[in-house]
Amino acid sequence: MRHAKQGRKLGTDASHTKAMLRGLARALFLNERIKTTETRAKEVRMLAERIITWGKAGDVHSRRLALAELGDRELVHKIFADIAPRYTEREGGYTRILKLGPRKGDAAPMVILELVE
Repeated sequence: MRHAKQGRKLGTDASHTKAMLRGLARALFLNERIKTTETRAKEVRMLAERIITWGKAGDVHSRRLALAELGDRELVHKIFADIAPRYTEREGGYTRILKLGPRKGDAAPMVILELVE
């Protein structure tokens, strides 16, 4: 039973899902735009918005939470120093999903997930 379980399984076990979302979040913050499937984008969006909110707080506890989630000190520094200050006036909605259409091989709905300017 999946009582009180949050999020989608994405066709994998929990550890693989967590690793995949971590990798997508890293790619999003490094490149500020990624191309992925719609369901993966909807899941990584929640993680990315939470991390940016931590970056806006800017305290040591938030930095350690982001480091535990991403596992990369330089990337966490980039988020806290460069990315999060852009959104000081914004209360949420730091990402945008643009639909591209189906993928050729398996017709999976593809999207671009990007950070809002």
